[in-house]
Amino acid sequence: MKLWILTEERPKRPVIERIISRFGEDRELKVDISQVRIIPMIREHRFSFAYKVLGISVESIEEILLKIVSGESSFVDFLVFMQENEPDRNSVPLYAIEETKTSDAESRNTGVFQRSSKFVFVNFYYPTCKKIMLYNIQIEDDNEPTKTNIFGTRMLMTIGVEILGKDLDTSIFKPFDSIDELVDFKNSMRRAPAGNVQIQIRRSGSRIEVSGRLYKSGSLSHDPNIGALSIIGKTLRVLGWEGEIIVTQHGLSQEHLSSGNKFIRIANQLNMGLAGLALPGSSLPREYWHYETSSEKVATIFLHLALEELPGVEVIYENHAGCERGYFKTMTGDPIAIHKYINNKKSNGVLRIPDSIVCDNRKKHILILEGKTVDRMSEGISELADYDNLESEYIQKYYGTYSVSRHVVLFGGIRGISHRSVTFVLTSNGGMMISEYTPDAIREAINNVLCSNNAGSD
Repeated sequence: MKLWILTEERPKRPVIERIISRFGEDRELKVDISQVRIIPMIREHRFSFAYKVLGISVESIEEILLKIVSGESSFVDFLVFMQENEPDRNSVPLYAIEETKTSDAESRNTGVFQRSSKFVFVNFYYPTCKKIMLYNIQIEDDNEPTKTNIFGTRMLMTIGVEILGKDLDTSIFKPFDSIDELVDFKNSMRRAPAGNVQIQIRRSGSRIEVSGRLYKSGSLSHDPNIGALSIIGKTLRVLGWEGEIIVTQHGLSQEHLSSGNKFIRIANQLNMGLAGLALPGSSLPREYWHYETSSEKVATIFLHLALEELPGVEVIYENHAGCERGYFKTMTGDPIAIHKYINNKKSNGVLRIPDSIVCDNRKKHILILEGKTVDRMSEGISELADYDNLESEYIQKYYGTYSVSRHVVLFGGIRGISHRSVTFVLTSNGGMMISEYTPDAIREAINNVLCSNNAGSD
């Protein structure tokens, strides 16, 4: 039997270790862990688009394999399957796991609410699998949890989500017992600043109204409130509410509503409405996920994991397409968040960031890597000129003695490298290309993968 881990994210060794350890605990299987590695699997000198997890052995599990996928809509970070063959859309996972590095100290909404809709959505497809919110905190959390964190966490627990990676005070963090308890707790929370729409719950007869703004930047796209209102609706249904649930003060007009929006899909499934508007009919996508075969992150994640195998080389920042932003790691190993704007002032414009930043400590050299699909190569090459502010505000500040170069990483169908700025290509059939201009760290990483004879699987 094999253990399959499907993920949208760049798999992190500590997170994979925690997931597999939890699997062993739940099934009372012996788990031995040494040095965890995530190795690209090579077949006939081509990447097979699968990775093998080494350094962990689990009783009765032959192999632990990992593949990159994408969701058709709202997708959790990891699905875990135990079966012999590669999972397909008919396979049912053991676990649906959402991982976050965001602490209560950094963002009350992002750490809980923004991710809550993922658990509501996945439950439509896999109601029987175990759901876990996994906290992989890297920056110290507040000593005292905020009311927002408590409210969101208690709702997650009420709908059956387990919290992993945090020590919770069970006298505070516990499922809600009733609708009245949920309503009273939410409405007792601190009022929002003037001008903001407070999320409040009002119960009147057979109708519950929940206020919350959903309009943002010209569309239905207010992610924290989408998460908050989705899980409030789901929690009310779990607690037995059968009447109307209407979202008020949402700020939307009828033209903002489309059947493909994730909140519209969730609202249809939970029988929620929007005050003053006709909710469009919407069905769920037929499939919850698909194997990723078109995104640049297939190449940038591959290169990231290959580089991790080299002593003296580390990826000090990551922002792979569709994945959670990482922290920038300083020379002393401290993680810091890269701010969104130049000199942290909104009026100065957005600070452009690449897919990854690599530090070759052996050569005291920093590589800025921008990922693109082959058809967007020219766009990627042009964007290399946009990282002056990133260099001055972060790289020069924390790695002042290191040299810096900027490169493009491509994924897709191509016969060869035609521009010196392109440092690596992962082709659609798993071929790996470098050129005479490829930096030593990347050249060594690819050679290491190719020389590992099926990436250590034999």
